[in-house]
Amino acid sequence: MSAPELVLIAHGTRSARGVEMIAALAEAVSQRVPSVRVAFVDVLGPSPSEVLRALGGDAVAVPAFLASGYHVHTDVPREVAGFDGVAVTRAMGPDPALARVMHRRLREAGWQPGDAVVLAAAGSSDQRALADVRRAAAMLADRVGRRVEIGYVATGEPRVADVVHRLRAAGEKRVFVASYLLAHGLFHERLSTAGADGVAAPIGVHPDVVALLVDRYHAGVRQLERVRAG
Repeated sequence: MSAPELVLIAHGTRSARGVEMIAALAEAVSQRVPSVRVAFVDVLGPSPSEVLRALGGDAVAVPAFLASGYHVHTDVPREVAGFDGVAVTRAMGPDPALARVMHRRLREAGWQPGDAVVLAAAGSSDQRALADVRRAAAMLADRVGRRVEIGYVATGEPRVADVVHRLRAAGEKRVFVASYLLAHGLFHERLSTAGADGVAAPIGVHPDVVALLVDRYHAGVRQLERVRAG
């Protein structure tokens, strides 16, 4: 079996910085796997089905999502349906590697041990995605050494600003926001008005993120090998 291509499936964004970040991430991953293509399930093209149709060979589809909601459970399976030789891996997150990166981003933003932390997620109406966000917050709590509160930017309650306000009212002297977002865009920009002492950068391109995607790819390759052997 020739080496499958990695199809990195992202959400899509109108932010030029966000698109550039996904391209940079794909480029970094391509240094460690045979080939990487990028597809989007919303806002931008090409779609995963368009990319798979153009490949004509085996592929490992890796959902570049931090929680598994509608896009991961519905959009991705629909897009890959009907294609032979395609393995779909688990989504990127939650994962301890992402918690390590968020911890680093917090430190870069000026966070110090003892400061309160709010994990800012996009939000979802899918309970499975919300459970994933809670797992991500627990993983980050293990890194920062205290409870991490959760706030949502787009869908769901409580909103990030409300959580920041509540923590201040409870006596927290310094409150920082950990961005559980993959790239810069409208959602991340909203965090600047949440009233925190600092807002960490999105997860973005980081060696731990690259290694995580490479691990997902190899898991998909093994899945294809088992199918071929069985």
